Amino acid sequence: MGNIAPYVVAFLLRLIYGVMNIITKVAFSQGTSTSILVFYRHLIATVLLLPIAFAFERKTAPPLSFKVLLKLFVHALYGMSASMVISCVGLNYASATSASAVQNLLPVLTFFLAVLFRSIRRSLQGLVMESLNLRRFHGLVKVSGIVLCSIGVIVLAFYQGPELRSFIRHRLFHQTSHAGTNASRKWILGVLLQSFAAVMWALWAVLHICGTPQGHLLVEYPSRLFNITLQIAFATIQSFFIALVIERDFARWKPGVDVGLVAIIYCGITFAILCYMQTWLIDKRGPVFLNMTVPLTLVFTIVLTILIGEPVTLGSIISGVLMVGGLYNVLWGKRIEQVAMRVQEVEVGKAACSDLEEQETSTPVPATQD
Repeated sequence: MGNIAPYVVAFLLRLIYGVMNIITKVAFSQGTSTSILVFYRHLIATVLLLPIAFAFERKTAPPLSFKVLLKLFVHALYGMSASMVISCVGLNYASATSASAVQNLLPVLTFFLAVLFRSIRRSLQGLVMESLNLRRFHGLVKVSGIVLCSIGVIVLAFYQGPELRSFIRHRLFHQTSHAGTNASRKWILGVLLQSFAAVMWALWAVLHICGTPQGHLLVEYPSRLFNITLQIAFATIQSFFIALVIERDFARWKPGVDVGLVAIIYCGITFAILCYMQTWLIDKRGPVFLNMTVPLTLVFTIVLTILIGEPVTLGSIISGVLMVGGLYNVLWGKRIEQVAMRVQEVEVGKAACSDLEEQETSTPVPATQD
């Protein structure tokens, strides 16, 4: 049962993401404000996570300094509130399938930014570094993955292709389309906004986990649950002011009894659950296993889109396949590199042992007098 649990959790995790993309897109199509939904989503997650964080980490959490609070606030600003608003605006302009396809960029962008920051850090220290090892096979595989993902984004933005109609003739939800001369421009803008939000999330992951030369944020404040909860609480305040600037019509702040309310409640509850599920998966199987499950979100989104009677564009599927291929190329390259490093460590260990044996055999034994 212990071996099956990570696969079950990963399956449920990606299914939750797929449903989230669908229901959020439907809510936006029926008039729900993007910024207001983000605010309520963070608010519900904060209300759910704060008591849990106090219950489990109140006694073990280290004291909070002003410096750590300021860092948490800044990380929440670009990594949670602003990026989520940008992503939701992009989702409103594009589609749920495009949002799921862009999610495949996250692990690749995280890897690329981590390599970039390590290179800059070592360059500032006066060291020479070949971060991608382009002379090695695993370096070329990683670069090919980055190129495939870049091509996937370009295809997603500039090629929609024919619509693949669902076998279900009656749509479950009525969605308003962005028809007209600006439809193509809105689609391109939506894909670019989603991609930019993915860059912001990847940057958050790198700075939150890899951090600065002095250490990452989880080292400065190691209580994982409190760390994330405080950032979500800050994001709630930030997204409130963002929504206040964007949405001046206060009548829209009152959610109606419709799919918008369902989306707000679902996104808020699942956002809190997803934080714990992802942390649990990383602890059990590592970040690579979590990244390998990302393409499942695209599969679930396509299936759910067809089941609710909505069409799927051929461009979204092609771009999704390219991004998935790029993701697995990067993961494959990292795996080859890890195996090569382990073999090298074993060979170095064997060489050290043989040198030690030679030194012992060549050392003369002192003669003893009777």
